[in-house]
Amino acid sequence: MFDPAILRCYFVAGTQDIHHSPSALLAKVTMALKNGITAFQFREKGSSHLDETAKIELGGQLKRLCQSYGVPLFVDDDVQLAQQIHADGIHVGQKDQQVEQVLSAVGSQMMVGYSCNTSEQVEHANKLAVDYIGVGPIYPTDSKADADPAIGPQQLQKLVQLSKHPVVAIGGINNQNFGEVANTNCAGAAVISYLANNNNLREAIDQMKTAFEH
Repeated sequence: MFDPAILRCYFVAGTQDIHHSPSALLAKVTMALKNGITAFQFREKGSSHLDETAKIELGGQLKRLCQSYGVPLFVDDDVQLAQQIHADGIHVGQKDQQVEQVLSAVGSQMMVGYSCNTSEQVEHANKLAVDYIGVGPIYPTDSKADADPAIGPQQLQKLVQLSKHPVVAIGGINNQNFGEVANTNCAGAAVISYLANNNNLREAIDQMKTAFEH
């Protein structure tokens, strides 16, 4: 049974977010796990300098690391990589592989998350056996070069009410707007730069988890 509590403090990152360095990413994720993140997504994007072998090796290290803390590891839009490293889940975007193909490929092997930011997309997701949906960007963000326009907390609230699945909010979320996002009754927030660029992870993660205590 999927536990929406894993969405409370969901860290998303790849080497492009942490100095283009696998060792720096591993160090950051280790600190984030020590300080209480509830899920991690390996999202290797953009001008990644990692070849497939290096990506599999890094993914495997991240999987073992997350496993040692009892935290689920998701892979962004790469079924083959997710299966090779025995990830706990996969996250699929609207511009990525067809979610129906992913669901048929992974079956009950792993959790599936799906990005939605319109009512039509959420209504489609309601008919699918996904475990959660990611909604955003809520606020403008620099972390994703191909991000859609920000939808704002009011639209997020409408989509939370419409969705049959737990919702994790993403995009420009930080300690200035946690309260606004949490008030929509979403299950939690997924963040990239808020943790990737933060040197005080204990305080940052505590603030985030406190905001989403329902």
